[in-house]
Amino acid sequence: MTEAAMQLTNVRKRIGKKEIIKDLSFTINKGEVFGLIGPNGAGKTTTIRMMVGLMKISDGDVHILGKSIKSEFKEAVREVGAIVENPELYPFLTGAQNLKQYARMIPDITQERIDEAVKLVGLEKAMNEKVGRYSLGMRQRIGIAQALLHKPSILILDEPTNGLDPAGIREIRQYIRKLATEQNVAVIISSHLLSEIELMCDRIGVIKNGELVAIQAVKENTPVGEQQLSQVEIEAAPAEKALEIINSKTAAVQTNNKISLQIEKENIPALIASLVEQNILIYEVSVTKATLEDKFFDLIGENVIE
Repeated sequence: MTEAAMQLTNVRKRIGKKEIIKDLSFTINKGEVFGLIGPNGAGKTTTIRMMVGLMKISDGDVHILGKSIKSEFKEAVREVGAIVENPELYPFLTGAQNLKQYARMIPDITQERIDEAVKLVGLEKAMNEKVGRYSLGMRQRIGIAQALLHKPSILILDEPTNGLDPAGIREIRQYIRKLATEQNVAVIISSHLLSEIELMCDRIGVIKNGELVAIQAVKENTPVGEQQLSQVEIEAAPAEKALEIINSKTAAVQTNNKISLQIEKENIPALIASLVEQNILIYEVSVTKATLEDKFFDLIGENVIE
């Protein structure tokens, strides 16, 4: 059975008379990378602030390893490491000196633990360089090392790939996956880069107007029961009759000479067979898995400004 690292239960946030977060309830498991996505102003950062006690919850609660962020704040927040956008670092100090400064704020952090955190993010060779000379990717990595010093069960990263070049984005993605699989850390990522979320995350939660509109598995192997739809385009004749037959089974639209639909992969052969049985001529069938971007716009609509 998968063990919960964090659980949000009926979380609400009101500012004055306006309710900006509306009844959020979901669970994040140990060892998974969970993406929180949504349009600007949807409530992602507000949700993250409530998760770690930086903003008061109006109603509901957040439990971290079973401890309430409202009534057991110190015990709960001890399990969390976080970086919001860019880590704050002393540019005139070396990487090693920066980590020693942070370690002074936390009881019982040994040099051995600092070395372990550095090794986890692959920065051993850069520890004696001044942070002012680090690339953005290296700064993010040392920020992650700092957030991991106290061995948290949950790592929260708000826009971790902001401003990074493709190589830096790939670097951070690899270390995030490594933390989840090798250290059993639950990683929560808020981002607007949907292609990166798709590569990094096991599941995603979509927030719109302060509400959770969907939780979906990203990969085919997680978790069982999540539908994986394929985008299918069919060129057939007569097109009108083909569209009528397909629409009797699933929603489809005709664009130019092709019929477009989303369907589970295992149901495609039966659909094609039913067309052939009714004397429809099939000229072309192309199949692609619906991307996270497709799913996102299906859920929140296009050109949304909140």
